[in-house]
Amino acid sequence: MSFAGGTAVVTGAGSGLGAAMVAQFAAQDMAIVALDIDGARVEEVARTVRDGGGRAVAMRVDVADSDALCAAATLADETFGGCNILCANVGVQQFGAIDTLSEQDWHWVLEVNVMGVIRTVTAFLPLIRRTGGDRRIAITSSSAALTPGIRMGAYTASKYAVTGYAETLRMELAEEAIGVSILFPAGMTTRHLQSSVQARPAALGVSEARRADIDAMMASRGMDATNHVASADHAVRHLVADLAANERHIVTHGEYRAQLLADQEAILRAHDRGQRD
Repeated sequence: MSFAGGTAVVTGAGSGLGAAMVAQFAAQDMAIVALDIDGARVEEVARTVRDGGGRAVAMRVDVADSDALCAAATLADETFGGCNILCANVGVQQFGAIDTLSEQDWHWVLEVNVMGVIRTVTAFLPLIRRTGGDRRIAITSSSAALTPGIRMGAYTASKYAVTGYAETLRMELAEEAIGVSILFPAGMTTRHLQSSVQARPAALGVSEARRADIDAMMASRGMDATNHVASADHAVRHLVADLAANERHIVTHGEYRAQLLADQEAILRAHDRGQRD
């Protein structure tokens, strides 16, 4: 299977994981449609692809705006003639203990992280269906949906929701040979926290990523910088191969196998208790 000559669309492409995805797809000779709420940064990402001899366009898009996403789908269609890979890669973070988060905090995180993914897929699915060749949708969840921790309840809840959405989407699109994969990245050395602060609506007030909250979260999840934090480039090193194989789950990095086993065994024990007379 080869994606060469096809088109990849990436949201959140202005930096971090999204920009690393763009680089991987461009290296496969794919045309790139790079989307981000930061228009200047995403244009720079597209320019880097073009300077390297590739094909790329950029567009400022807020995933809260369905019309803008539909316009981006039109751009992909008119410029490159389709969409073979769609990466719904968006997420904002709001740290803090659950009882300190306001209703507005919850609304913002769920609106971007959940509805933003849903709007993205809804806007591009008709184009994906019309596109020939191999087709894939990658949904960015988080290792927090596999190994939850304290002080980021809104973010974790949003990634559980995104995971459930993606699992259902994979089942519903299987008969159309459109693969859906779910990415579970762990911590990364990116601008994610800064971009979350910048993307936060002014009406909600200033949001800080406090070191104490981050340290508490990492401790509750048994995380450390050596085994659970990596560069975005490292996180996407197997992305193209995993999408080609239509892998259901893509754990990009992080060592938490023991916790996964313990959690699954607890669920199985609960299941077995439920079978008692």
